[in-house]
Amino acid sequence: MFPSAKKLLFASCFISCLGVSIGSPHGHYTPPKLNPLTNLFPHLTFNSSYTEFFGGPNIRRSNDGSHVDLSLNKYSGSGFFSQKNYYYGFFSTAIKLPPDYTAGVVVAYYMTNAGIFPHNHDEIDIELLGHEKRKEWVLQTNVYGNGSSTGREEKFYLWFDPTEEFHEYSIIWNYHHIVFLVDNIPVRELNHSEAIAGGYPSKPMSVYSTIWDGSEWATHGGKKPVNYAFAPFVASFTELEMEGCIWNQTKPVSLCPKSGQAERLGFDPIDGERFVSLSQQQKMGMEQIREKFMFYSYCGDTARYSVLPPECKEKKVGHSQFEKGNREMKGEDLLPAMSKILRH
Repeated sequence: MFPSAKKLLFASCFISCLGVSIGSPHGHYTPPKLNPLTNLFPHLTFNSSYTEFFGGPNIRRSNDGSHVDLSLNKYSGSGFFSQKNYYYGFFSTAIKLPPDYTAGVVVAYYMTNAGIFPHNHDEIDIELLGHEKRKEWVLQTNVYGNGSSTGREEKFYLWFDPTEEFHEYSIIWNYHHIVFLVDNIPVRELNHSEAIAGGYPSKPMSVYSTIWDGSEWATHGGKKPVNYAFAPFVASFTELEMEGCIWNQTKPVSLCPKSGQAERLGFDPIDGERFVSLSQQQKMGMEQIREKFMFYSYCGDTARYSVLPPECKEKKVGHSQFEKGNREMKGEDLLPAMSKILRH
């Protein structure tokens, strides 16, 4: 997230982002072929759907608005956000990450309502954490609900080089569940249940894309800060998609009527069958990714939680996966939870 906003402080537990001990992921894993959800939605232009967030000179867009470059230099990062707030839906972008030495750099695609609900905000994060030379980018997913100061992190290595070409990063968010997808493959599902209760994001949110300096925590817990000799760091965004219930601030929050999107697109991206539950193929694909590439889950972190969050009992994630991640970090110490990270 963009770190200069001063309204909220959050605590997070971060693990050193080291190389993949299971071997280089590039070329050694063929992901399952699933029906792509991103093919169902129209691509949006920047001018029609987004506006600048910060770092104006570091934002460059194509003439037709279909492609946006965000850069980070020693003066500023940059970012943009949606003109509308959404209450549930499908949100996606394709990102190409900066190459070479990128330790300390954070590229984020996320949803938040901190500006509207500063004391009880919700947030759904996809954060891509930079690397040293010969190290890999790390995908971190996170969920905050109703002003929670503690996130629900899960971390993954990627099975491709995210700097060579564009890859799709997507979020399904509705009353039933939150799903994080990479190239249309689910990597994480958080079900809406009694166990998670008020910790489930349930208020309208905007969509943000940013690049910023995460030197304090992003790589090896802050041991590897951004080296601006390699700047500018440029992250490219395209295939912008947002399809959901647009929130009208003059009316109470309520579920979207089933007309609208369903009539225009031929299906419902909020309550439609493809979006309220995962298919058996999607579940199998997600299990493969989690088994091969997930190296941290908050649900296995007994050092952080003396009592694990109640929703963890519903998940097939336990202490063994946390130990697996610990071993894969080649002896590096697990870092304690950070108590003060500026978020907005």
